[in-house]
Amino acid sequence: MYETSFQSLSERLFKETPWPSVDAVAHYVDNDHVFCLLYREMWFRHLYARSSPTLKQRIDSWDNYCSLFQVVLHGVVTMQLPNQWLWDMVDEFVYQFQSFCQYRAKMKSKTAEEIALLRQCDQTWNVYGVLNFLQALVEKSTIIQILEQEKEGLEQFTATDGYDFNGGSNVLKVLGYFSMVGLLRVHCLLGDYHTGLKCLLPIDISQQGVYISVIGSHITTIYHYGFANLMLRRYVDAIREFNKILLYIYKTKQYHQKSPQYEQILKKNEQMYALLAICLSLCPQVKLVEETVNSQLREKYGEKMIRMQRYDDEAFAIYDELFSYACPKFITPSAPSFEEPLVNYNQLCICHLISVSSPLSSSLYMDAYRLQLKLFLYEVKQQQLLSGVRTFLKVYSTISLGKLASYMEVDEPTLRTILMTYKHKTHSVDSEGKISSNADVDFYINDDMIHVVESKPVKQYGDYFLRQIVKLEGVINDMDRVKLD
Repeated sequence: MYETSFQSLSERLFKETPWPSVDAVAHYVDNDHVFCLLYREMWFRHLYARSSPTLKQRIDSWDNYCSLFQVVLHGVVTMQLPNQWLWDMVDEFVYQFQSFCQYRAKMKSKTAEEIALLRQCDQTWNVYGVLNFLQALVEKSTIIQILEQEKEGLEQFTATDGYDFNGGSNVLKVLGYFSMVGLLRVHCLLGDYHTGLKCLLPIDISQQGVYISVIGSHITTIYHYGFANLMLRRYVDAIREFNKILLYIYKTKQYHQKSPQYEQILKKNEQMYALLAICLSLCPQVKLVEETVNSQLREKYGEKMIRMQRYDDEAFAIYDELFSYACPKFITPSAPSFEEPLVNYNQLCICHLISVSSPLSSSLYMDAYRLQLKLFLYEVKQQQLLSGVRTFLKVYSTISLGKLASYMEVDEPTLRTILMTYKHKTHSVDSEGKISSNADVDFYINDDMIHVVESKPVKQYGDYFLRQIVKLEGVINDMDRVKLD
């Protein structure tokens, strides 16, 4: 019923209005406490989807989540719930936190009563409270230990999609599992990509997992994983995972057309194509992309990707455009100054995220989105130095430092600095501290000679033959339809 009937009933009977209040239905279920908490969670979720909640409703929803998670963490829960429902709980919890931070930052539109209520409820949707609940669900569920035991063949968590049909409840375990994805998302919204990826580390996304059992969870996981890797210059990891999820969506999206999440699936699909275009412009590892995905990418962004590699003002404008379209809606969790309510902070930046000596720290307060955009464009600008080096390295197998310096119109010490920058920018450190190269063209220096090592892509014949087989079948079908005289 959760995945079908509730959706159709809401669309038919409550398309423009909230569901009946919990007080109107409680007596039908003997005022069952857990039922009422679950009902209210869905009631608020429906309200957020259909209209703009008031401050009082935002506070009430936070209080309901606190009560619900306290029951899950400290009570005795014996019920089974669908994975879709449990994912929606975590997903909505993070979304409402994000929405509250954005709402609170818009001080110009606040009345005196709203400001007074914000002052009074300063712990409502507090970032520490949100992170603590998600972390508590992870720890209480022992999901990390369960996943470790599964690798040793001692658990069947993934094989059963997290369900336990031996009488136990799946609620705490699956909420703990999805909370790791929720933590990744929250830390990405805060701009803390290292911590976000560290929270997701127990889930091996290179293997089948429970996170793919719900399409929304699958897409959210890979979207934030890929974006975090993009911001950390781990372009190869980002490209690899974007390629897999985009290919999956391409093959399966027709099965989700009747899903209430279909529009969100399509939106995230387009955003991830934009992020993939950015990754491939900064790290031209096209060999990692399947032909089907590459074809779609070229159709959407082929012309822009060519212009992005020129590193002129137009290129930076395109990077700005794609990043703005595809990035998460960043937040800063700190409350604005209630002493100056007419200032629309939208949102304050955390100044210690960047060094005071950085060229980006020109103002004390900065929109959280603008901060991340400037950090990203600053990285793109640094990549501009490498475009000339890469062009020459692709032409030569060996070249002397002096000759390359003369071609690039710089002296040898400057060239050595540029080459060291190239090495630095084309290498990344993963979550386990291992250093890997993102470069499609690498080199080493021996006796003032540069020796180029170009990785040769492995030719993929399968896609080519499959396309030709499909074309041949089409020709044969057309011939069969022709009536011979």
